[in-house]
Amino acid sequence: MDEKNINETTDTPETIKEDVQKPVKEPQSKRSASILPLLFAAIIVAGCGYWFWKTEEAKKAALSRPEQVVPVVVSDMLVKPTDFPLTLEYTGQTKGYKEAEVRAQVSGVLKSKEYKEGQPVKAGQVLFRIDPAPYSAALSRNRANLRQAKVRMDIAKIEFDRISSLYSKNAVSKNEFDNAQASYKASIAEVDSAKAAVRQAQIDLDWTVVRAPISGLSSKEVRSVGNLVTLDAQGSLLTTIIQADPIYVDFAVPADEHRMLEILRSAGYMKTAKEGITVKVALGDGTVYDKTGKIDFQDQTVDPATADIKSRAIFENPGNKLYPGQFVRVYVDGNYIHNVITVPLRSVIQTSSGPIVYVLDESNIPSVRNIKIIKTIKNTCLIQEGLAEGERIIVDGVAKVLPGKAVKIAEKQPQESAAAVKTDGEKPAE
Repeated sequence: MDEKNINETTDTPETIKEDVQKPVKEPQSKRSASILPLLFAAIIVAGCGYWFWKTEEAKKAALSRPEQVVPVVVSDMLVKPTDFPLTLEYTGQTKGYKEAEVRAQVSGVLKSKEYKEGQPVKAGQVLFRIDPAPYSAALSRNRANLRQAKVRMDIAKIEFDRISSLYSKNAVSKNEFDNAQASYKASIAEVDSAKAAVRQAQIDLDWTVVRAPISGLSSKEVRSVGNLVTLDAQGSLLTTIIQADPIYVDFAVPADEHRMLEILRSAGYMKTAKEGITVKVALGDGTVYDKTGKIDFQDQTVDPATADIKSRAIFENPGNKLYPGQFVRVYVDGNYIHNVITVPLRSVIQTSSGPIVYVLDESNIPSVRNIKIIKTIKNTCLIQEGLAEGERIIVDGVAKVLPGKAVKIAEKQPQESAAAVKTDGEKPAE
């Protein structure tokens, strides 16, 4: 190998040193890949630091600001005395003004029925006929006995007159006169007895025609035509008639409620309107009967079985619009509580120390006020002590109220109408 080739293929020490000191360039894509993770991590660290800084600043700002309490929204009511009408509600049942059991007065075979069951009948109308033959015969027999007795009486009278004439002339003895007189008196008694037998036979014959004792609604027959009618309690009943105009409504007042009402009346709280006590009834479908009734009876004792006091009202019932035996709602009006402060039941809080309400001042700051309740009627409390006219109380939202913390009034509401309050349920609209 010649010297030229050797020089071309062999590196000198200087050449090698220059190559070592010269930096080697990396590819562009590898440099970018190594920088991105570092940049991402730096961004995360910076974000966390900023969030932590903002959080701490917000806490410092919240601590430096005074606490702001959102006021409770409530509704209020102006307290004012008023007359509080009472509508007392009870359950009642209609009952016929008169109820008559039609019974046979004589025994015998039932020959015919002269009325239509369930229809109105008039007093004196023929309902049934009993076979009159035996009673016609009895009447004839007693009439014959009467005629015979009259003949004997006539004979006795003639004899007595003759003896009396002779006795006045001292022609007969006193004993003969007495005997003639006794025979005449006995004949008179015999005639009277025969007359009574005739009258009884006539009555029995008349009783074979059974008539309606009262006007009213007839019921179903108890004995069918052809049956034997007897005079015992079971065998004599033929039908029943109920007079439904006017009509009674029986109802019961709980003894405790009656006692409370009497206490209110005796204490001067409860009064009666000038028009007096009136009664209305509503049917099962809510329809209010168009007639107004009056209470005509109230028991003075308590029924031990029900602890109620039996009462009764009477209504006109033209056309028998009300049927005996119907269940109705009874509404008694005419009583009222005079000049009393009333508050809704929802405004009252029951505590261990008694009922309280929240009273508002001019700045709408509530304070606790103890009250004394006369009576609670459905959703209204009648106040005896604790509130005065012109004061404001919280009605709605009492559960969220804190004494001494101002509240916000949502809206003004008028005082509830006491007239709409009932002791039991709502009175249907007429």
